[in-house]
Amino acid sequence: MQRRSYLAIVMCCLLRASSIMAQTGAIVPADNLVVENIPPIPASLADEVSRYTGFRAAGLSSWHPTKREMLIGTRFADTQQVHLVQFPGGARTQLTFLKDGAWSASYSPTDGAYFVFNKDVDGNEFYQKYRYDFATGVITLLTDGASRNTGGVWANMGDRIAYGSTRRNGRDVDVWVMNPSAPQSDRMVVQLQGGGWAALDWSPDDHQLLVSEYISINESYLWLIDVATGAKTLITPKDAAEKVAYSGAQFSKDGKGIYVTTDRASEFKRLAYVDLTTKHHTFLTDHIPWDVVEFRLSWDGKMIAFITNEDGLSILHLFDAARGQEQPAPKLPTGIISGLRWHKNSQDLGFGMASARSTSDIYALDVRTGKVERWTSSETGGMNAEHFVEPELVRWRSFDDRMISGFLYRPPERFTGKRPAIINMHGGPEGQARPWFQGANNYFLNELGISIIFPNVRGSSGYGKTFLALDNGFLREDSYKDIGALLDWMHTRPDLDTDRVMVTGVSYGGHMTLAVATYYADRIRCALDIVGPSNLVTLLENTSPYRRDLRRVEYGDERDPQMREFLNRIAPMHNAAKITKPLFVVQGGNDPRVPLSESVQIVEAVRKNGTPVWYLMAKDEGHGFAKRKNKDFLLYASVLFVKEYLLK
Repeated sequence: MQRRSYLAIVMCCLLRASSIMAQTGAIVPADNLVVENIPPIPASLADEVSRYTGFRAAGLSSWHPTKREMLIGTRFADTQQVHLVQFPGGARTQLTFLKDGAWSASYSPTDGAYFVFNKDVDGNEFYQKYRYDFATGVITLLTDGASRNTGGVWANMGDRIAYGSTRRNGRDVDVWVMNPSAPQSDRMVVQLQGGGWAALDWSPDDHQLLVSEYISINESYLWLIDVATGAKTLITPKDAAEKVAYSGAQFSKDGKGIYVTTDRASEFKRLAYVDLTTKHHTFLTDHIPWDVVEFRLSWDGKMIAFITNEDGLSILHLFDAARGQEQPAPKLPTGIISGLRWHKNSQDLGFGMASARSTSDIYALDVRTGKVERWTSSETGGMNAEHFVEPELVRWRSFDDRMISGFLYRPPERFTGKRPAIINMHGGPEGQARPWFQGANNYFLNELGISIIFPNVRGSSGYGKTFLALDNGFLREDSYKDIGALLDWMHTRPDLDTDRVMVTGVSYGGHMTLAVATYYADRIRCALDIVGPSNLVTLLENTSPYRRDLRRVEYGDERDPQMREFLNRIAPMHNAAKITKPLFVVQGGNDPRVPLSESVQIVEAVRKNGTPVWYLMAKDEGHGFAKRKNKDFLLYASVLFVKEYLLK
């Protein structure tokens, strides 16, 4: 019997699925999905929601070293792939066609004959490095195919790339160097202990590497590594009296110092210059009382572009490194700016920009003329994004008199009276809710008339390092209480229906969802937990080895008897009997951060209460859903859950 072509098999499967849908009037879950207690999803619901699944976004990956064109990451079909854009507004030419998508593409910095990118398998985050050759379109595996390989920074000569790898023991991240044109050149430069190491930059002569040692979001250090010998030299002092964070470091053009962001002697991260001989810090942004969240030094070393996070909004700044002073920068639309990339001409600055009314797209600023050009224009499902709602910055007073803030999105004015509300909690825990484009969440706003609140409870970034540490260890419950205070504040709003509240969140936001469902079960209607830990003790015991010590700094060390008793006492898993409102749990089968077991155990425990529990697990996903077909099914199920338990 002749083998059928791949296309024929796919068409047969699609026709069979269409036939089943036509017969049943319901969406049939794919074989990769485990679906428990979720009612049949009407095909009409998919039609109703379809416009809100058509959003697309673009992120800048790399400028070509000699041409004015770029590699971007975007999705046409199921997963994100690498695309080429050759001029502002030009077509996106897809270069990779991989089942699991492609990430972090970077041109070889001499002639751009190839690029290096990362790829994992089904969301397991064990990234491998690959080389794509433009001449042939051939993709070559560069790493071992088994370990976790992260980061990647090119030498100034363009002949080597430095990156981190767990290859030695699966736990510690060592620094490796390779010539991607000759993968056999791959070698370990230095053996390190811990999972928080990353190569940041090469010295101008390529003899040394600038390497970061990340302990926690409140504590990190910078080292110089001799590329030939692996010898380490600590640049930033360890201060027993003050934990200090350093990030984003780059060598100055002359190699005599480094530029870095740090919260040393400050609540917020400032841009600083550190003299490598004296270790003296010169702070360059004392006049800005907000975090500098990202910066990039131009290739010629003359200008620094940096972004500040000011109450959740991004402000772009330009700093003349030669004169030591800020210079005027163009005023950009209100939104979120990220992914700064200088072209080698040191004139074109590329970046991504998003807002509540615009999905992420790529722009370039000519720093000499001030002209801003838009390189991509992503689709918004055929809808006019100008009609999408702008959020309101709101604040409320918590149990200890501390002010907490968040963003409130309200539905269109045609929805009158008190509106039901969804409280959507960010992950991290050190993340921050910002006025991003809401994507499919716009369906809940525009079509169902639901308000959405994104709180920044204590422990969120963006509000100073003191605020950032207020939920660490034995303080964990205080962040839960911030949501209790939010529920109190909602009673002061005549536009919010406090009898119809749902809580949801992803990752640590999922943990917060489960915690709120135990602490405030009488004040919510239902809860949707996506890849959330149900017990921080079992999370720490079962998360990937390279993450364990990094998370202990935040959550507490479960090996300490007192801490273990505390974490077990407050764990949603051990308070599951208090979860009496309907619960929807979503999990990726290959999640390396929050293991599948965290969701399985809470589902089994809550079902013993007789509480309705929906469960969705994707066998081909990791920490959240990345594939469009899975994200779409999750959206359909979420809408059904909201209609069933929040709106009725």
